[in-house]
Amino acid sequence: MTKQDPLDRLNDDDYPAYTMGRAAELLGVTPAFLRAIGEARLITPLRSEGGHRRYSRYQLRIAARARELVDEGTPIEAACRIVILEDQLEEAQRINEELRHAATRKPHHGADA
Repeated sequence: MTKQDPLDRLNDDDYPAYTMGRAAELLGVTPAFLRAIGEARLITPLRSEGGHRRYSRYQLRIAARARELVDEGTPIEAACRIVILEDQLEEAQRINEELRHAATRKPHHGADA
């Protein structure tokens, strides 16, 4: 049985490594902005044992995209909805691409001769 190296978490995009203060600092936003996008359900930070919000790198990328839109003048609620839709579209395109590749690898055994 191998023991997992705790440093492996540093490469995990979903590991909640950043406190609210650090996340806000990295993004150049206020903690209120992070709370607002949480209330809009764009991201849901995990909570530490003490109840503090913790963010992952993936969540910070999502928050950064929302910030770009807000900086361009998009209302925060609309920015969050746009980012959610962009994320859903990207996932759907990824799935479609996987299905296309799977379909081209399978030999066709049909009776349509």
